Amino acid sequence: MKLFIVALFVAFFVIAYAAEKYTTKYDNVDLEKILKSERLLRNYVNCLLDKGRCSPDGQELKKVLPDALSTSCKKCSETQKQGTKRIIQYLIKNKRNWWDQLEAKYDPTGSYRIQYEKELKEQGIQLTN
Repeated sequence: MKLFIVALFVAFFVIAYAAEKYTTKYDNVDLEKILKSERLLRNYVNCLLDKGRCSPDGQELKKVLPDALSTSCKKCSETQKQGTKRIIQYLIKNKRNWWDQLEAKYDPTGSYRIQYEKELKEQGIQLTN
């Protein structure tokens, strides 16, 4: 009986720890390739906006995005944090219309804009037009 309780506790700990981080399964996706391809980038944006089909990594992004926004990417790997910064910077500077649509969907009240504006400004990313 004691062995069962210990095994149950260990299993619970492993499950709880795994839930603390997002999957790193897609951390090796070539973001620069996506940013250089209008078609690929549009597919991801359309996925997030519910305007098109989602690839498996797009579906995962869509699933975790609301939580990542609300927790300041607390469960993100370092690769995911850096990739997020790169994508945000690119969209704001080069695809402002898409950025505005994503912001309207995922931050309709503007609370995340306020929350992240200072940090983005420090990184040289201006949110204002």
